[in-house]
Amino acid sequence: MKKILIIDDDRLFLKFITEYVTDNYPALELITCENSLQGLPLISADLDLLLLDLELPDMDGRKLLEYAKAKGVSKSCIIILSGRDADYLHKLFPMGECLAVLNKHEARQKAVLDMVFTALQQKASASQHG
Repeated sequence: MKKILIIDDDRLFLKFITEYVTDNYPALELITCENSLQGLPLISADLDLLLLDLELPDMDGRKLLEYAKAKGVSKSCIIILSGRDADYLHKLFPMGECLAVLNKHEARQKAVLDMVFTALQQKASASQHG
């Protein structure tokens, strides 16, 4: 199983993504948290993917990103999610700061997330059979 942690206070998004991953990616273990304080103790170097909402009430995505990197999570395993447009996000998080910054409400951006989930699913299947 590949382990994914999502910290996002948007309940509808969490419900959608949980159902979508459960239905389409059986080799992925999905853990969701609705706030940063709940998610902090779950951030660890053994995560295969960490999705962080930029706008959280307790601790924003930028602080969580720094915390995760300090805990040993590779920046190539971290995606920042937001309702803001991609240009704004790219200014906040320059190339190489994390794997990607995505507007979670744009269909094209959701396709990127789908590609990441597919790649993790394939890695999980390969490690089971290899």
